[in-house]
Amino acid sequence: MTSPLSERTTAIVKATVPALEAHGLEIVRTMYAHMFEDPAIRALFNPSHHGETGSQPKALTGAILAYAKNIDNLGVLGPAVERIAQKHVGLQILPEHYPAVANALLAAIKDVLGDAATEEVLAAWGEAYWFLANILIGREKKLYNDLATSDGGWSGWREFRVEQKRRESDIVTSFVLRPVDGSPILRHRPGQYLTFQLELQGGETVKRNYSVSSAPNDETYRISVKRELLGQVSNWLHDQVEVGSILKVAPPSGEFFLGDKIERPVVLLSGGVGLTPMVSMLEAVATRGAGVHIHYIHGTQDGSTHAMGDHVRGLVDGRPNMKATTFYLSPRDGDVLGQTHDAEGVITIDWLRQNTAVENADYYLCGPKPFLAALVHGLRRSGVTGDRVHYEFFGPADELDDDPADRLVA
Repeated sequence: MTSPLSERTTAIVKATVPALEAHGLEIVRTMYAHMFEDPAIRALFNPSHHGETGSQPKALTGAILAYAKNIDNLGVLGPAVERIAQKHVGLQILPEHYPAVANALLAAIKDVLGDAATEEVLAAWGEAYWFLANILIGREKKLYNDLATSDGGWSGWREFRVEQKRRESDIVTSFVLRPVDGSPILRHRPGQYLTFQLELQGGETVKRNYSVSSAPNDETYRISVKRELLGQVSNWLHDQVEVGSILKVAPPSGEFFLGDKIERPVVLLSGGVGLTPMVSMLEAVATRGAGVHIHYIHGTQDGSTHAMGDHVRGLVDGRPNMKATTFYLSPRDGDVLGQTHDAEGVITIDWLRQNTAVENADYYLCGPKPFLAALVHGLRRSGVTGDRVHYEFFGPADELDDDPADRLVA
């Protein structure tokens, strides 16, 4: 991806890097404030990812800064562009939405930088924005077309009926979804997520992403949702959505998935409700079979928070190439080592070095940010090459901590 931007524009954008480093987050938050003045634009986003503690403004700040620093070497941004395009497709972002973002971004740069945001600077950033926007629009067009024309695929929002609602633990509930129209569905790639447009009580419409927790098939999807203490949507799903409820769903998206061709040992690592894409992967392998070894390692607080434990044990039992290990941080009196769980404490890099094939395995990880920060960096320090470490964040993509500890609470 070589930049066709003029040398002058490239030089101006790179010259703004120090200002972005100092004021980037303020610019992004101001940009969102401008955008959210339009209710139609605000409805495109997940509000839980915004605000003072939200991760989206920080993630976008990092992306803009990376774009400015690499404006003359855009090839390094390929994975980030794909991740953004996948998120946009899940949220149903369309070409007509991009001008609002452009206007808000330039207005925010002017608001925050004041006189330093000259007409020349604004013109350069306008050109740079539309160059990247057109790359995204082109990639998203192909993704939308592929989703709509594939077997079982569709465009926009499709209605699904809740066929089953099943409590998996004290905090996790699964919902099995079947399309109202009775037609086949698009087979997701194990690890991908669905985006929901949900109409809550009081008429508020929100969007949320939930990983599919079942193996790919032609008839249903399953999502498994953790009840968050202050989670508006998770509590609504747990308390208000019942068998027979209708939910609006976009086609499966996401660049984090287990491929069809598995040539090396696979280690699946999850913390808490990060188990959802891992169970999808494990089911997929159990369904289609695999000649290589699959080891699923999961960490949770105790038996009350351990979701789908019996299901996972059923998947690996009788399959010599599949294994599951569960860690409980603080077992309860009724939890029995060797029955409900296999180890106590937390998953550590030392344990992974001793019990998994760090020399040649592929590692797939999903869980809270501290979980990922410790294990992703720990694996890399242990010699696991970057192309063998695959991970998914909850919410928007964000940087991992630079200096994590090797031990963590899952």
